[in-house]
Amino acid sequence: MFSHVTLGTNDFMRATAFYDAVFATLGIPRFYSEEGHAGYGEPRASQTWIVYPFDGKSASIGNGTHIAYLAADRGTVRAFYETALANGGSDEGAPGPRPHYHENYYAAYVRDPDGNKLQAVCHSSEAA
Repeated sequence: MFSHVTLGTNDFMRATAFYDAVFATLGIPRFYSEEGHAGYGEPRASQTWIVYPFDGKSASIGNGTHIAYLAADRGTVRAFYETALANGGSDEGAPGPRPHYHENYYAAYVRDPDGNKLQAVCHSSEAA
């Protein structure tokens, strides 16, 4: 559905350490790295980029914006959440069911060290 998502950072080393750890729980590799630019995902597929803002100004967050990443199962959602908190992220919603979305919706929400809101979500039943 999308080509890529770009998230700004004010501390590239801190951000890439966070995303290396968190994306590893989801099986998302870093495929590109250059000073101030890191790409996660697969070349020629959906990607997330972590960058210093092009205009040289400070990175800031979008209010009402978050990015949801698919998790293979509920254990992966929990691993995403725990890894995020252990690597400088903050809690925005502990892992658990969100039945107001649908009966099998299981998600966790965090903020990265720059304040960007992220989610891991599994749409399968616990038994799946």
